[in-house]
Amino acid sequence: MDKNKVSRFTKMIEGLQEFSLLVRDVFVHLGSVKDNWNETVKEMYLIGTKSFFLIFLGGLFTGIILALETGHQLETFGATAWIAKTVSLGMVRELGPVIAGLLLAARTGAKNTSELGAMQLSEQIDALKAFGASPIEKLVIPRTIAALVMFLPLTLIADIVGIFGGMLVSNQTFHSDISVFWNTAITSLKMKDLFVGFLKPIFFGFFIATISCYFGLTTKGGTTGLGKNTINAVVYSSALILVIDFIFTKVVWELL
Repeated sequence: MDKNKVSRFTKMIEGLQEFSLLVRDVFVHLGSVKDNWNETVKEMYLIGTKSFFLIFLGGLFTGIILALETGHQLETFGATAWIAKTVSLGMVRELGPVIAGLLLAARTGAKNTSELGAMQLSEQIDALKAFGASPIEKLVIPRTIAALVMFLPLTLIADIVGIFGGMLVSNQTFHSDISVFWNTAITSLKMKDLFVGFLKPIFFGFFIATISCYFGLTTKGGTTGLGKNTINAVVYSSALILVIDFIFTKVVWELL
């Protein structure tokens, strides 16, 4: 029993070391994106346009639910005018980035791991190395850059659509004026709210891309191993998103 625990702990440390080396290599070879621009644009298309509808629905219903839950509570105090501020701050600072991040971790993370894992199992990664090509430059960098570029606009879409959903609920259910809602929603946002809301997706995108690529490149054990690593990529990415979100929120409230 103790040996098994030690073995699992050792594997965890080794995995963390390998992931750290992968992150280092990503920064070292970041300039190679210009040599693989077509692949990068392709990944941007797959992440952006293919995820649009998912992000749209996620953001819309998050805003609707947030407005409904807070609206019924605020209504008891006659403070339904605060729905706009609650939805606006909630979407931009927290729920927009987190919901978009979790949805993209599931979609993009699973995609990256399954693609690279299949290449690893079919020895295509070894073939790249044999021809003198770097898997980091050819496969990881394009996916990482694409995530860094596309996660922010997708999060903005989730924010805007979520606030729009909150506006619909506020107007139709609690009979708030639309112009007053939008004026309150916009004026409630401070620079630090926008800063945090725009910075989170960049970190989320980077870690989702690198974690999913790491699990793809380290796939072993056939289709069973591929399935396990795909699940691990989504789970670890999702967990890290929540941790990063907590850190950002804590730092912002204490320092800004």
